[in-house]
Amino acid sequence: MPRPREAERGAREVLDPVHYDFLAGGAGDERTLTGNTDAFARRRLRPRVLRGAGTRDLSTDLPGARLAAPVVVAPTAFHRLAHPEGEVATARGVAAAGGLLTVSMMATTAVEEIAATGAALWFQLYVQPDRGFTAAVVARAEAAGCRALVLTVDSPVRGRHPRDERHGFTTLPDGLVCENMRGPDGRARDLVTDPDLGWDAVDWLRGTTSLPVLVKGVLHPADARLAVEHGVDGIVVSNHGGRQLDGAISTLDALPAVVDAVAGRVPVLLDGGVRRGVDVLVALALGAAAVMVGRPVLWGLAQAGADGVRAVLDDLTAELAHAMALVGAHRPTDLTPDLVVVP
Repeated sequence: MPRPREAERGAREVLDPVHYDFLAGGAGDERTLTGNTDAFARRRLRPRVLRGAGTRDLSTDLPGARLAAPVVVAPTAFHRLAHPEGEVATARGVAAAGGLLTVSMMATTAVEEIAATGAALWFQLYVQPDRGFTAAVVARAEAAGCRALVLTVDSPVRGRHPRDERHGFTTLPDGLVCENMRGPDGRARDLVTDPDLGWDAVDWLRGTTSLPVLVKGVLHPADARLAVEHGVDGIVVSNHGGRQLDGAISTLDALPAVVDAVAGRVPVLLDGGVRRGVDVLVALALGAAAVMVGRPVLWGLAQAGADGVRAVLDDLTAELAHAMALVGAHRPTDLTPDLVVVP
């Protein structure tokens, strides 16, 4: 079964090269894409000893969910490019691992079908100019049993992806559509990015749903403070996996300032660059309540479907538990910034 660090190599061997480049690629020269993983590589751990950490409890409370470990599957589009069963296989793997899947608004499987697997779900949302359509999508997510909404706010325009431009990859293959973008007439709409979107969209969404609302795509501490002022239930520090603004700060480098700005009022999650359990530990020590993991899950899906997804998540969790013992931590809340240094 694939492990997070090795999974990409195996996935590349089985995927259509065009689809691999779509899933793996980033914006521009991919400086931010590589910067996310480089930021973890720069950190070193300074463990504590004689702390009696023989028993570890990785359980974590997040909006709408209690998890066995602080790892959430990030929203990623078009899982059927990676495996014929797409998001259904992903959800089965997540459920088997006792995890939580954030369903993409651009999923190639409808949220209702994903929910039928029994996996714990959040739902990612882009507010569309047609607020009535957006409200209908929210109602679908609620009816399907999603436990929170994750509002993506870092995409006023779409990032430019040279790999996709080189391949001419502009539309999905025949038979695939964004199933959560279907309107009342049954036709799938195109997702629209809105450069005029403002904080009133957060207020509107909170007035439209009773579900917890997290905002994803925050890198600046001032935006973190504004998010809290607008009543969000959580913040995801994210640069869209390096797929939006090339040259943006890595998420790990952005995390401490956002955590300080939030001051414990809502949970802060980190998305981007997590490839191993030690990375999870570093993010938790720097103040994240949990991490989101995207591409490694897709690589596991491509190689072995649901079993590959479960293997990736189980390996991350096992590595985290092992690393916690070695730094002297019983539970995630024992992980503190003094354990992490930049040589």
